[in-house]
Order: sequence, then C-alpha cells, then structure tokens
Amino acid sequence: MFTGLIESVGELIERKPTTGGFRVRIATDLAPALGPGDSLAVNGVCLTVVLAEAGEVHAEVGPETARVTTLGAIDRGALVNLERPLRADGRIGGHLVQGHVDATGRLEDQRRDAGFHWLTISFPPQLAPYIVHRGSIAVDGISLTVAGLGSDRFDVQIVPYTHQQTNLRTRQRRDRLNLECDMIGKYVARAAELAGLALRVRPGGGAR
Repeated sequence: MFTGLIESVGELIERKPTTGGFRVRIATDLAPALGPGDSLAVNGVCLTVVLAEAGEVHAEVGPETARVTTLGAIDRGALVNLERPLRADGRIGGHLVQGHVDATGRLEDQRRDAGFHWLTISFPPQLAPYIVHRGSIAVDGISLTVAGLGSDRFDVQIVPYTHQQTNLRTRQRRDRLNLECDMIGKYVARAAELAGLALRVRPGGGAR
C-alpha cells in the first residue's frame, strides 16, 4: 500500500527484454533502503525489487503490466516517480494507493496559474464511475485532487513543490499517464453492482 507522496525521482538507465516481459534498471538514491522482494511504486505501478546495489534497483515487468500501464513504452533516460510502501506506523499524507493502475490517460493541456500548474488529463470511459469531483486520484503515482471534471477528462492543480519534485516537470502534451482511481470508490461501485444497481455515465460526466 502506498500514499501517493513521491519520495524520489529516479532515472531509467536500462530496459532489457526478458521472456514475455522486460527488466528495468533504475538509478535512485532509495537503493540502499531496498532489497530483493521489496515493493516499489514506479510511476504508480507496484513492482517487486529483484536486485538493489550501487545506487540502482532492478525490477521485472510482466506482459500484463506492460500492456495496461505506460511502463510498456517507457524510454531509457526517462524520469520516474518512486515511492516505497507505507509503514504500518506511518502517516497517510496523500490517500490510499494500491499501485494497481486502472488505465492510462493522456495529458491534453497544461497551463500556468501564477506559480501553480493546471493539467487536463483525458481518461477512458470505463473509469468515469470512479472519478469524483474533489475526490482523489493517483496520476503516475502522485496523489492529486480532481479540481474539475468532464465526461472524458479531469483537471488537477499542481503546487510548485510537486511540480519540481516529481517527473511532472518533464511531461508534455499527449504524454500517457498512469491512472489509479480511489480504491474506496471502486469498492462502493462493486458493492452497488452486486446489489443490482446499474451505474450509468451521464452525458455531462460522472455516474448515477
């Protein structure tokens, strides 16, 4: 379990194909605190560390993870958001994030507002029931608040610290981003489904 508060930004220094997937090698200052078997969120995707040494961590990405997240197309030299799992005695400063990406979206627009940045991100239709205005969403592993919501896109406002301390500073229009909806909302939607309550997307956005 993670909180969506990024601890460090690493650099992808190698992406090596394996049988059915690939192995990534990431340069990071978190390496001394990690070991084989530890979990690490990479751009919001929970991966298992297979090796940690000399300022680097190695992790394997399976074919399903490569298919449903942006890790399948990540390039060497890319900056990646990193977060270790939440400790049982730790504070939850963001929101509960599982590291299980629901889908990818696209950065449609970004604009400055004084020292802040606004991002408009599109999402696929199946995520509409789980995205709530003023609710939480993880974007590339970053815990953010939905500040504006349409039928197929949402807006988030990025404070200067988050912009500088994550890989958002390198993002460009049309870049793909990993999205994970608030897990509480997903459980509520599933409970409603089992109770026979159909969720339908309204023309103006959201679900009913």
